[in-house]
Amino acid sequence: MPKRKSTHAESEPEQVTRRRSSRLSKGVESTEEVMAPVKEEKPQALSTKKKGGRKPAAVKEEEEKVEEKVEPPTTATTTSIDTPARQYWLLKAEPLPRLENGYDVHFSIDDLAARTSPEPWDGIRNYSARNNLRSMRVGDLAFFYHSNCANPGIVGVMEIVREAEEDWTAVDPKAAYFDPKAKKAKEEGKENPWSLVHVEFREKFERELRLKELREWGKGGRPLEGMELLRLGRLSVSRVGEGEWEFLMDKAGGRTGR
Repeated sequence: MPKRKSTHAESEPEQVTRRRSSRLSKGVESTEEVMAPVKEEKPQALSTKKKGGRKPAAVKEEEEKVEEKVEPPTTATTTSIDTPARQYWLLKAEPLPRLENGYDVHFSIDDLAARTSPEPWDGIRNYSARNNLRSMRVGDLAFFYHSNCANPGIVGVMEIVREAEEDWTAVDPKAAYFDPKAKKAKEEGKENPWSLVHVEFREKFERELRLKELREWGKGGRPLEGMELLRLGRLSVSRVGEGEWEFLMDKAGGRTGR
């Protein structure tokens, strides 16, 4: 069933951009030539600078020993670059029936909970929201936000399980969020500009966090003062700061990632 993203205004002064319908070496025999023995009575310095000359084996072995001595040791700290900190997000979807291009695009947290395989978060047609999708990494967590309904707000948590890839619904004329420009770009050998990620359900909150509450916590000096959801109300995919995430998880009694 195609899904999601809403393009309608929120019931409270919020509007969404929308979402959803729908990463031995083999041993090599030595080829060195056997060097002529040096006469003991007339020792000569071994030179590697002669044009066309070969490096004697003794010199080569000595250099290899020196290289081994100066090679920096491998430490556990060098792996920290490959493991960035977990990021947090908020993604909006519409829980109530609404037709888009002839398809019902509603999608609720209960719909996600019923899925038995990773769900594509498709239908994003805003570049800022798309860029946020492309910044997501496996293991990131996201709030599920019910949008375009009587009581919009945060209702649960999902996890990013596959990173950004092409949103194929953009080039499918039968999809709810078909984009003729994206289809034309593909036909011309260009990139489809739209992306999606795959998510999985993690938990549904017993206590929903309504938009009215979020706005109260976003007033000057309060924990959500800088939250993107409140500053960029039209954006359907937004970032959540770590402090904001912890604050909201405490308020909702959430357990995911704690």
